[in-house]
Amino acid sequence: MKVSIAVINYGMGNLRSVENALLKIGANPVIVESPAKVGDVDGLLLPGVGALEDCVDGLRASKFDDFVSGWIRENRPFMGVCLGLQALFEVSEERDVRGLGVFPGSVVRFLSKPNFKIPHMGWNTANLAQPDSPFWANLNPSSEQFYFVHSYYAKPEDPSMVLTTTEYDHVFTSSIAEGNILACQFHPEKSQKKGLQIYANFASICDKPFSIGM
Repeated sequence: MKVSIAVINYGMGNLRSVENALLKIGANPVIVESPAKVGDVDGLLLPGVGALEDCVDGLRASKFDDFVSGWIRENRPFMGVCLGLQALFEVSEERDVRGLGVFPGSVVRFLSKPNFKIPHMGWNTANLAQPDSPFWANLNPSSEQFYFVHSYYAKPEDPSMVLTTTEYDHVFTSSIAEGNILACQFHPEKSQKKGLQIYANFASICDKPFSIGM
């Protein structure tokens, strides 16, 4: 049986490209518009592009805010992409948006500097900070290139949850991982084979027996 992954549709996000990426790695993506439609799936995925305020408003309007927070706190397999990472923290400098507050930390904007364009757009290197993470299986043990499009980045208070860092105008957190939870600032679905491997690794986590507690 294929791993079933619910992809949250809250009115914005790159649903089609994420859905196609999951299909390519042999998973069964299920697009859901409300928590009631999630059903008995193996994992939950929150994509996102655009403004964080719209993302969080969409999650609250569709009642996914509490659902996502509860899912993560139970350590159920979860993956966030771009805004799906930023929404997990407490507050963002982007219009002073209040996030879901699942993890302590904030989201801040890149500073305007000469020779550094905002948004940070294009390919860049993600340097591994958790050498034994199953989310990095079958990837280069030190770093890989992924595709980014963003003007803001997350600053988690707990450094142990940082999976990768990336350097632009300075070193920033480009993905986090804790227990069965993964969230990336980069877009795996736009990152060719290496991005598909990230999705495949998440699907592998979804395929394991569920264990509560982080």
